[in-house]
Amino acid sequence: MTSSRRGWSESRIHRWLLETHRPAGLAASFGHDAATLARNLKRPVLCIDQCIEGVHFEPGTSARLAGRKAADRALSDLAASAATPRALLMSASFPGRTEERWIRAAIRAVADRARDFGAELVGGDLACAEGPCAISVAAIGELEIGGKPPARDQVRAGDVLLVTGALGGSRLGRHLRLVPRLAEGRWLGRNGARAMTDLSDGLARDVSRLAQRSGVAIEIESVPIHRDARRAARASGRSALEHALYDGEDHELVVALAPARARVLLTRASRESMTLQAIGRVRTGSGVRVPRAEGSLELVPVDLARSWTHGRA
Repeated sequence: MTSSRRGWSESRIHRWLLETHRPAGLAASFGHDAATLARNLKRPVLCIDQCIEGVHFEPGTSARLAGRKAADRALSDLAASAATPRALLMSASFPGRTEERWIRAAIRAVADRARDFGAELVGGDLACAEGPCAISVAAIGELEIGGKPPARDQVRAGDVLLVTGALGGSRLGRHLRLVPRLAEGRWLGRNGARAMTDLSDGLARDVSRLAQRSGVAIEIESVPIHRDARRAARASGRSALEHALYDGEDHELVVALAPARARVLLTRASRESMTLQAIGRVRTGSGVRVPRAEGSLELVPVDLARSWTHGRA
């Protein structure tokens, strides 16, 4: 963000939005206190996520990437719920020195990302406040599958854990260009996913949440390591495995499935051009164990002190 002597004006931003932004899926016109969707949603799925300067993106990051990431974080949560996106809401605060073109670009990025996945930006709120830029995006989705939706407390002993992609090293740039696994989430939801979560805080911490919520023990036997994790390891002095376990912001999906179902999906995934890899098993007990080193068969308790957490662990 760059500074401007004039600063930004909420009224001017609102006028610009009313002139340029016309969502088609509203029962009333755009720009009211609340958005009324024209479509009746059978099983609405709601989530909200924040994107804060200095936490989720560095000062100097382009508005397009900051807005895109804010949208993608919320869309990724819908993916972990096996939901289809229908609408986004954006709430943001910006310092008074922020240029209007930066704010407009961030809003356009959220709207564009919504359209990329068949949804629309339908409303929001702006505030002027000193401090870091903060963008929050709420996503409204629709669960089109029947039965019980995937949930963190539905992992069962005997289940197999699968992941949709390689992990680690996201801070080299992927954290600003993440790809919500929406198609994969819906496919997994239709095909027996008991539990699902997106990997925002790292494989170690997010899988630990599954284990704790479901009252089970999880053994991670194999971790797919992204090439960015190997690049990061050369600079950090930490192993590529550590980066894959603890870095976070991969936003791949981890899913728990019954063993027979997991075998079927692993075979089908390659035919459907979908990345899917088995990474571990669920046992009775508690806690999470991970490989001591890359390629090692020895499993050790996970060290959550190495992973990201907001506030105190």
